This record gives sequence, C-alpha cells and structure tokens, in this order.
Amino acid sequence: MSADPMVTSAAYYVYAALMLGLVLGFILITGWLVRRFGGGALMRLPGRTQRRLGVVEAVALDPRRRLVLIRRDGVEHLLLLGGAQDLHLEGPIPPGGAPTFKTVLNEAAAPTAPAPGPLP
Repeated sequence: MSADPMVTSAAYYVYAALMLGLVLGFILITGWLVRRFGGGALMRLPGRTQRRLGVVEAVALDPRRRLVLIRRDGVEHLLLLGGAQDLHLEGPIPPGGAPTFKTVLNEAAAPTAPAPGPLP
C-alpha cells in the first residue's frame, strides 16, 4: 500500500521549514559571534599589537558628504569624503598640541569678523 500523498508532502514541507530555520539560526549565531568577539582580529597580522591606521571621529555633513579625522602613525589628517571628489583638508596635525576636533569645527562655524553696521 502507498502512503497518502498529502501526508507525505505536508511532512516534507514541515521538514524543509525546520531545516531552513536551523540554517538561518546558524548564520545568525555566527554573525553575532563575529561581531561580539571581533572579526577584525582575524585580519590583524600576528605579532602586531598596535594599529597604525584608525578613524578618530566622523561627522556626517549631509547624506553624501562626511568629515573624517583619521590617525596614521600618530599623526592626524582631516578628510572630506563624498561629493564629486575626496579632499584632504588639513594635516598632518601633530599629536598632543592640536586642538580637539570639536574645537576646530566650532571655530570654523563661528563668524570671524563682526557684521558691518551703521557708522556712528
């Protein structure tokens, strides 16, 4: 005697859905583990404990452009990324004695000269 085709196909779909859920669960757990324990550790060279390049801060100016302060070998550079081309705005900025990124932005945004008014 043959089995009812509806029962066989229903069992097949339940089994396929369970296996799909199991595979998706493994993918999600693997992604979480990589984020939690640092996937960048896999790309670092052995024996090198200090990184030479890093992003210090980034500020979005608009949807296309952003200001990025990077540090390379202890020296900082200010970049404007996006738009028609990327620009190197300032650098090298020596470590320690330089003003903070927020101070530079506030000074750039502040008016440098008083607005002209009527003469007394």
